[in-house]
Amino acid sequence: MRYVLPRLVLVLALMSGGAALAQPRRQVSEFQAPRELTPEEKEAAKQRAMGNNLNAYGKDIQVKEKPVPWMAIGLVGIVFVVATPFALRAYKNTTKEIAGANTFGSNRGDEEEA
Repeated sequence: MRYVLPRLVLVLALMSGGAALAQPRRQVSEFQAPRELTPEEKEAAKQRAMGNNLNAYGKDIQVKEKPVPWMAIGLVGIVFVVATPFALRAYKNTTKEIAGANTFGSNRGDEEEA
């Protein structure tokens, strides 16, 4: 009972090998090159491969151009015009604070709160 699996594998391998060897052997057939196509047949095959009417594709399709989104451009412009004064005021206040903090040394002249 200990060697059941290896024996089963061996028997199956021998049976499948024997079945493969028992197949009738076919002779290798002689290679026959395909016949040459005439130039007309070659051109027809090229046209079939390219979809038959490749040159007429642009005539059938009309490309729709999207209009310029003037409303969105106008809204963005209004937002920038409204936000610019607030941004400039914040920039000026921040640069004043940074300029005061950039002095070298511990005694800047202003008293720190305790």
